[in-house]
Amino acid sequence: MKASRARTEMKATRARTETKQARDAFLRGKPRSRVPHEFVLDALEPIGPVTKPMFGCLAVYVREKIVLILRDHRDHPADNGVWLATTAEHHDSLRGEFPHMRSIQLFGTPVTSWQVLPSDVGDFEESALHACELVLARDPRIGKVPGRRRSVTRKTGTAKMKSRTARTKTAMKKR
Repeated sequence: MKASRARTEMKATRARTETKQARDAFLRGKPRSRVPHEFVLDALEPIGPVTKPMFGCLAVYVREKIVLILRDHRDHPADNGVWLATTAEHHDSLRGEFPHMRSIQLFGTPVTSWQVLPSDVGDFEESALHACELVLARDPRIGKVPGRRRSVTRKTGTAKMKSRTARTKTAMKKR
């Protein structure tokens, strides 16, 4: 009887330990993968960039602006490199400084605001460091203030603004 009770207690202890290990692993989250093109962050260090994972890449923010996205995917390498947050009006002037710059192919449209300095060209590091110089100099051609975040409601699947002010303005217009 004692042996049976001891086995039951051992099984219960083992089950508690496995549950605790699984919970701890879940809470720790997935370990962060390596930082793509880390030399870019080193070059931007004087202005204290903030990074956030975004779409399997690493977004780089300076103050309120998103300025770059660093991408290095083994499975889909077409748009690997440094993405520049810019607008169509600046493409020509930036292309003068970055001859290999092109629109992101991933989005499926011929021209996008996001431009990439592809990592598979010979002057990639030189171009990426020049982009960092422009960011450090606060060049207005690089960087965008992201729009307000929108959330999707579960019941209707429609987007709605999180901003209370926006909802209030809409309600006032209806009156």
